[in-house]
Amino acid sequence: MFKNIDPAPQKPVATGARIGHVHLKVADIERALDFYVGVLGFGVKQRYGDQAAFIAAGDYHHHIGLNTWESKGGSPPPAGTTGLFHLAILYPERAELADALKRITIAGYELDGASDHGVSQALYLRDPDGNGVELYWDRPETDWPKNDDGTLAMVTERLDLDDLLAEAA
Repeated sequence: MFKNIDPAPQKPVATGARIGHVHLKVADIERALDFYVGVLGFGVKQRYGDQAAFIAAGDYHHHIGLNTWESKGGSPPPAGTTGLFHLAILYPERAELADALKRITIAGYELDGASDHGVSQALYLRDPDGNGVELYWDRPETDWPKNDDGTLAMVTERLDLDDLLAEAA
């Protein structure tokens, strides 16, 4: 494809690289906004009628793009197909993850799971279009569990939802 690319192993991606935003195909913009804005609390930054919306936490241009360009009125992909497993929304404080749990519970959304991974605590659910959504909080890096050789020792244990909800403001 490209003639002047050295096939030797390249240096790793820059440490500061991060995922800037995710763009989701949805069947109905209003229904998607009801979830991401009405339930989770993101703010609308820009809309293109009933075709697209860009939403964010705070003043960022957008963390999530929603569009119906190829999916208006569509249905989720069937099980056993490739695609997005989930998008992950990182909350800066555990109390804010607790508030998210309170919001989704009040709105009547059911969790697919809730786990303590040692490095983080996570809630898993589906948006109205069937897209997987992870809501999570990272523990301070100094508290991450480590193996004897210094590598991460992540786990998947049950997250105590009552304990988490007790932190909701």
